[in-house]
Amino acid sequence: MTDSHAHPAPLADPHLVYDPLAGDSPKDVVILGSTGSIGTQAIDLVLRHPDRFRVTALSANGGRVALLAEQAHRLRVRTVAVAREDAVPALREALAAAYGPGAPLPEILAGPDAATQVAASACHTVLNGITGSIGLAPTLAALEAGRTLALANKESLIVGGPLVKALAKPGQIIPVDSEHAALFQALAAGTRADVRKLVVTASGGPFRGRTRQELAHVTVEDALAHPTWAMGPVITINSATLVNKGLEVIEAHLLYDIPFDRIEVVVHPQSYVHSMVEFTDGSTIAQATPPDMRGPIAIGLGWPERVPDAAPAFDWSKASTWEFFPLDNEAFPSVNLARHVGQLAGTAPAVFNAANEECVEAFRSGALPFNGIMETVTRVVEEHGTPVTGTSLTVSDVLEAETWARARARELTGTKATAEARA
Repeated sequence: MTDSHAHPAPLADPHLVYDPLAGDSPKDVVILGSTGSIGTQAIDLVLRHPDRFRVTALSANGGRVALLAEQAHRLRVRTVAVAREDAVPALREALAAAYGPGAPLPEILAGPDAATQVAASACHTVLNGITGSIGLAPTLAALEAGRTLALANKESLIVGGPLVKALAKPGQIIPVDSEHAALFQALAAGTRADVRKLVVTASGGPFRGRTRQELAHVTVEDALAHPTWAMGPVITINSATLVNKGLEVIEAHLLYDIPFDRIEVVVHPQSYVHSMVEFTDGSTIAQATPPDMRGPIAIGLGWPERVPDAAPAFDWSKASTWEFFPLDNEAFPSVNLARHVGQLAGTAPAVFNAANEECVEAFRSGALPFNGIMETVTRVVEEHGTPVTGTSLTVSDVLEAETWARARARELTGTKATAEARA
């Protein structure tokens, strides 16, 4: 993929600020995935800084309507969107209870396109905190509408990379993943020509140091016991397989236009250093904070300004040890497979991501052993053959490739469609 020729500026560049609605008043923000981990932490940040941010709309899947109604009431939003139309009666009831008798309620949007609608609504910044590739359409809608996109939904960039790059203007995307927010900040220390290497750190997950043989019989409970981060089950299992790190390598390539052979993964169990940039003069700039996603969220919402006390800082009066280890690619083959599909480009990353989501569900249901996740994903990628690439790639191509990959993964694992596929 010749991304640098098609789009000479990196998608995420700390030296460029896309700010079509600059002003002194609070930034109007739309939060997609408001009841998830990213969304709830973003709302905490907004409520602590009402002088800087004002939320105008929320979207969620619809499984936690009481929380969504509480969020809408506390933030006084104009619009609430849910993907599940069957959640509307319960949501309306929860909103009425939260707002009180006779109080006007926010507009309710429902259906699979509801998040896409609010992503294009009037605001300054859209925070896409949706989990999974269903975040692609809202990402494209926000970019097309000219909003600044605080991107926590890595899957939308990975599965729709060329589509996103074709729409995004320089500086329009601010990454919210802790690793990419770290790279974003470290890259401010030099020019693009000064960069020798991007170093993406990985906690190693719950199985750091185990061999492939030792991973053969781990349980779902083992995989969900992440030593550092509190995340949803899919992301936590992706951390256990290190698929999340493979996705982040693809994301770093797309965001910063750095070739895959200059993006390295190192294991850092403490999760204090979130990523590093090595420059051509031999200097390495690391971005470090205690593990807390409110810091990256604040970068996504507030850049180029920093939000005071967004997240805890280190207590330098206490001793600490920071360790770094090379990645064991035999035990965790996901990163090299991700590099491969990233280099294939086109629909290949969508196939990789969709097959992985199905295999994670199969593992959670007991239909697949832990090592079987990547074995099955590898087989689906190999069977996919030559991906659709280049300027001919369309959203339909991506969706068709995903549908095929999900169906093939379900055939291989003997499982039914996931909630992700049905949504």
